[in-house]
Amino acid sequence: MKVYDILEQRGFIAQSTDAQKIKHLLNNEKVTFYIGFDPTADSLHVGHFLQLIVMSHLQKAGHKPIALLGGGTAMVGDPTGKTDMRRIMTREEIDYNANCFKKQMSKFIDFSDDNAIMVDNYEWLSKLEYIPFLRDIGMHFSVNRMLTAECFKSRMEKGLSFIEFNYMLMQSYDFLLLKRKYGCKLQLGGDDQWSNIIQGVDLIRRKDADEAFGMTFNLLTTNEGKKMGKTEKGAIWLDEEKTSPFDFYQYWRNIDDAEVIKCIKLLTFVPMDQIEELSALKDKEINKAKEVLAYEVTKIVHGEQKASAAQDSSRALFSNIGQADD
Repeated sequence: MKVYDILEQRGFIAQSTDAQKIKHLLNNEKVTFYIGFDPTADSLHVGHFLQLIVMSHLQKAGHKPIALLGGGTAMVGDPTGKTDMRRIMTREEIDYNANCFKKQMSKFIDFSDDNAIMVDNYEWLSKLEYIPFLRDIGMHFSVNRMLTAECFKSRMEKGLSFIEFNYMLMQSYDFLLLKRKYGCKLQLGGDDQWSNIIQGVDLIRRKDADEAFGMTFNLLTTNEGKKMGKTEKGAIWLDEEKTSPFDFYQYWRNIDDAEVIKCIKLLTFVPMDQIEELSALKDKEINKAKEVLAYEVTKIVHGEQKASAAQDSSRALFSNIGQADD
């Protein structure tokens, strides 16, 4: 099965600028694509992990990923999904976080022998001159259109700062520069990034009279629409110093029955025929599917040895609980 069809079958794809052309590109050509990661914390989290799984699927199919670290955009702050302005971070904080991201990403993406690229947009955004940038890039953005974007609409009641309003221009400029420098013609991201992505596609059309594409993926949410990867203790991180392999395993072992199959499709490489078998399980048997999910995700993030240890500890815990109930 071709890679676009795999992404579609597993339930990744939310929106795309031209589904048929993107399908042809991914199934028949070798494409350079990018996903952006703003280093606003010192570890990647579960939401990032879904994007890395997508990158891995595409890299295995022969496409070249660009992991774009948002060292520049993080200094502005993405207003998407936020009711309040993000805290302005120092350059030192961002550099430290970006280095943490680099180490973690290398677990999932093969950066050797030019198989993938990792760049930081601070490299070019920090060198921009204000007036030339406004004249060259800003003139192509309609404020009226920008204000209809969901990422801005949700902020209008509490107020949107001018610094955040520039975020869309900077992300669009990233796409233009990556297209010019690396031949990148496809930007991917979570569905909450749709407005930013289509503006980048439009900027490339206006500036270079060239075709570029965008595609978003379904966010990892519960059936109630809440983002997954949160507990009472906070976010589920990929760094074992922040979320231990056991706690990471337990999070997936304890998710709602209704979420299990979706998460196996999106967060693991378990074959679809095996997933079909797991989806037929009912009642207590669903725990078998939960164990598969928890083990496979933990294995990808923390390695087979730590996944096995977490599984053994979890089984012992459930066994003790069962004996106490008896």
